[in-house]
Amino acid sequence: MSDIIHALPRIQMGAKSANAPLTMSYDKGPSAPLIESTIGEFFDAMTAKNPEQTAIVSVHQNIRMSYRELQSKANQLASAMINMGLQKGDRVGIWSHNNVEWVIMLLAAAKAGLVLVNINPAYRIFELEYALNKVDCQVLVLMRHFKSSDYARMIQEMAPESLHQNYKNLELVRLPNLKRVVWIDSPDSTENFGFMQRFSDWITEGDEHDPRIAERAKKLKADNPVNIQFTSGTTGTPKGATLTHRNILNNGYFIGEMMNLTDADRLCIPVPMYHCFGMVLGVLAILTHGGTVVYPNDGFDPITVLETVEKEKCTGLHGVPTMFIAELDHPDFDKYDLSSLRTGIMAGSSCPIEVMRRVIDKMHMNEVTIAYGMTETSPVSCQTNKFSPLEKQVSTVGLVQPNLEVKIVDPDTGEIVPIGETGELLTKGYSVMLGYWNDTSKTAEAIVDGWMHTGDLATMDEDGYVKIVGRSKDMVIRGGENIYPVEIENYLYRHPKIRDVQIVGVPDEKYGEVLAAWIIPKKGKDITVDEIKEFCRDHIAHYKIPTYYRFVEEFPMTVTGKIQKFKIVEAMKEELGLS
Repeated sequence: MSDIIHALPRIQMGAKSANAPLTMSYDKGPSAPLIESTIGEFFDAMTAKNPEQTAIVSVHQNIRMSYRELQSKANQLASAMINMGLQKGDRVGIWSHNNVEWVIMLLAAAKAGLVLVNINPAYRIFELEYALNKVDCQVLVLMRHFKSSDYARMIQEMAPESLHQNYKNLELVRLPNLKRVVWIDSPDSTENFGFMQRFSDWITEGDEHDPRIAERAKKLKADNPVNIQFTSGTTGTPKGATLTHRNILNNGYFIGEMMNLTDADRLCIPVPMYHCFGMVLGVLAILTHGGTVVYPNDGFDPITVLETVEKEKCTGLHGVPTMFIAELDHPDFDKYDLSSLRTGIMAGSSCPIEVMRRVIDKMHMNEVTIAYGMTETSPVSCQTNKFSPLEKQVSTVGLVQPNLEVKIVDPDTGEIVPIGETGELLTKGYSVMLGYWNDTSKTAEAIVDGWMHTGDLATMDEDGYVKIVGRSKDMVIRGGENIYPVEIENYLYRHPKIRDVQIVGVPDEKYGEVLAAWIIPKKGKDITVDEIKEFCRDHIAHYKIPTYYRFVEEFPMTVTGKIQKFKIVEAMKEELGLS
């Protein structure tokens, strides 16, 4: 078992691609042996290496577990899952924010050969029903409630007959495949639900020494599916990206390598586990290096992040740009000692240059990296590293990762474009998903000859650095001029009174489309439209200066922190009477 750990490749990336200078927008990352074990095998090997090392700290639950303790719980739950009669390849869902039970579920499902289905806690009844039935989910584990969301009540609304049933014999009309619902309880929980079992009771149905766990492990392979994540589904119904052990285990490992993680690192993870950011860039990146997962809370709160980094002496911190902005702008920011920080990842949406500079300067994160990818590629394809020059660190998404290829092609011809030219970014390699669950036509559209079409517009320079200039669907065409909103956003972030900004295109009779800016001013700062126009004049092309402006307190966004630009467009069209 220890051979798995000893054979791990150590990756050293440089300041530029080993293939530089490039003339065409194609690059291949360094070659290294892939991890060909399953997640369960790998975790057991890491536990054998350092059993007493702290594996996870959940501050809001007041729980700490060593690798050995976490392994014991995962084995116990895997045994309980097998006792239920769950077979290799069966799907089990989790509908929850961050907690220890989430990580136990991840490891137990992998050990039992099951496919863990990540359910977004923002889902409501219609979306939940669709997701569970799409993949024939047999078990659903849910948190009891979060803020105003009552998850038990939603199950009751969807399946009122459940109120008269026992959790061991569920027969639900709208969820015909669901056999058990489990709620994540706490030591002080007093509620009882006949149709839902307590997580603490479910896990006791298993035996951590169950020989069937080892028997099941012998039947598993690295290319077996282990996880389904639903894409955002901003148009049409969400698609279930199906990922394997090889996909997410290797991606997590190589992400950690780009961060120079070791068993001495403690990674603060305020981003959600049901998304690749929390699960792969977070938990799998740190656990594959023998370090410690630290949860500051079940949902994002800037003050608990700052408190946790100081108290737990975290060396790494993840977040989307809006999270880092909230932390930096918190009135008590200067009260906290963040000097233990070294690294982390900013990802999830375009990373403003000015925010990146503040994170490096004020949060001590000199080795912070930018990561880029999509759920369908497990997710990371490109990432900066500590050798990346500052100007590349703050303006690109880095170099292609080990064992992967990327190219930028003309969307019309499919031909690779010369360096510096804009085209669609494609990814190929071990990280590309198996496909969309039970959707061969959508899979065939997305993956052609092994290449995943990202839908993102990008450029590549001669050193191999990739810059995302926008989504192909986000590109605004004003009077024949192609405009990429991210370029204007990055310029406006420089304004001393602007905290955050989003640029969208709205219909216009004369030009076809013009730009609208939604702006969040910095606290205590008054800003006018004339000030912004003057700031832009003579500094960016006239056709890039927004026509419409709205000052807001927040943007519409998903619970993962991704800004929903289509909602901004809809609001502007309604406000302006545009069509």
